[in-house]
Amino acid sequence: MRVAREHFHNLKELPKTEQLEPGSPLCAGCGGLSALRLVHQVLGENVVWVNAAGCMTLLATFPYTPMHASWLYTTMGSAAAGAQGVRDALDILIESGRLPAEENLHVVVLAGDGSTLDMGLSATSAAIHRQLDFWYLCYDNEAYGNTGFQLSAASPLGSLTATTHHGATQRKKDIFEIWRAHRPPYVATLSAHDPLDLAEKIARGKELHGPKLLLSLAVCPTGWGFDPALGDEIAKLAIETGVWPLKEAKDGVVRHTYRPSRFRPVEDYLRPQRRFRHLFAPQRNEELLSRLQQQVDAYWRDAT
Repeated sequence: MRVAREHFHNLKELPKTEQLEPGSPLCAGCGGLSALRLVHQVLGENVVWVNAAGCMTLLATFPYTPMHASWLYTTMGSAAAGAQGVRDALDILIESGRLPAEENLHVVVLAGDGSTLDMGLSATSAAIHRQLDFWYLCYDNEAYGNTGFQLSAASPLGSLTATTHHGATQRKKDIFEIWRAHRPPYVATLSAHDPLDLAEKIARGKELHGPKLLLSLAVCPTGWGFDPALGDEIAKLAIETGVWPLKEAKDGVVRHTYRPSRFRPVEDYLRPQRRFRHLFAPQRNEELLSRLQQQVDAYWRDAT
């Protein structure tokens, strides 16, 4: 979309109030922080961030955050419930005339995959069912990153975590399809590697009323085991191998916003990461490497 393209062509000209301040206490190379910064730039400062306990909680040291917006901290399981309270309060203020409609705010849940796929899923399901008008930004680093990188429902098959020393034995939970089954107006996957795709998806979501999921890959140097300087390259490989599809579902209809013209082998994405090193040394695990490649191939054979 033209507006989104113009926005990102002029990032250097953004006023200070639309940017995260430097000096974040998060890990160098954090893909979740990169995605949050981009989303914040597109949505602007008229936002209430409802933060589920997790890595991003380290951004806030009461009463300060680096965000030029409001911030509400909740437990891991109650972020969507917190969003309900904020959204209801805003609607009541507007309806009673105590808040001008033009001063309405976006209500955005900010949560990791542990909260999104596990602890907070019940409250989120209820909020979607009630058609609450809110955004939900999940930064998916595929484990419980803030407490030592333990296994989560987002951990991919074969990955090492603090609690799976021989590799995860279950496939990753498909939260995109779980949300889509609730029939929300909009669901999308994102990557900080493609800021234009990210901006266009938010622009489309702005036109819709109701629950909207933004599911962003969050490359994690400390948990995944790679040099922070390689963060964008790892994110790029996730897209080019087909491991992380860029897609959206508007009113339940799925559309892929990017499809590689030639898919790279999945092991190109796995090999640079310490959490998958056991698949290559001391000897190659051909059976599991083949299964991982077959899973990606099967997904794209059926993709619309």
